[in-house]
Amino acid sequence: MKSPRERIIETTFQLFARQGYNSTGINQIISEAEVAKASFYQYFKSKEDLCVEFLNVRHEYWFSELNNFLAKEKDSKSKITKAFDFLVYMNGKENFRGCSFLNILSEIPMDNVKILSVIQSHKADLRNFFLELLNNDSLSDHVYMLFESSIIESQLFKSNELIEKSKKIVTNLIQ
Repeated sequence: MKSPRERIIETTFQLFARQGYNSTGINQIISEAEVAKASFYQYFKSKEDLCVEFLNVRHEYWFSELNNFLAKEKDSKSKITKAFDFLVYMNGKENFRGCSFLNILSEIPMDNVKILSVIQSHKADLRNFFLELLNNDSLSDHVYMLFESSIIESQLFKSNELIEKSKKIVTNLIQ
């Protein structure tokens, strides 16, 4: 059996994915996670704190999944092209739910520094992921932008078509 904290995080993921951040209330999370209100507040002071923790857990999960997906690839170029296959894999696994970080970004005020900084940190880590593989600022930023736009477009159109096109572009860019 999962701990109350794990149930809260799991329920949060499901509700944020289905309803969005703003339309999900603490009472609904408490009810659907089947935890006591006191348990919720033992772990999280506010919905904002829950969101920060949710994003931190999501960050760890996402990069763990990415690294596991790429584990058999030997060189940087194959890791980069395979990263686009990872997006197709995640779309299949999560039904084109898109990027949790960008989904929440679209719902928070820009002065919410607490949540915004977690989102920015995740994106900086993804950008650095490509930079470490390519060791070339402008090229890695180009790949990063294609990767990011592929996530958004595939969510919008519920299709992997632009991921595949981006992968072809990237393959040509990094030869």
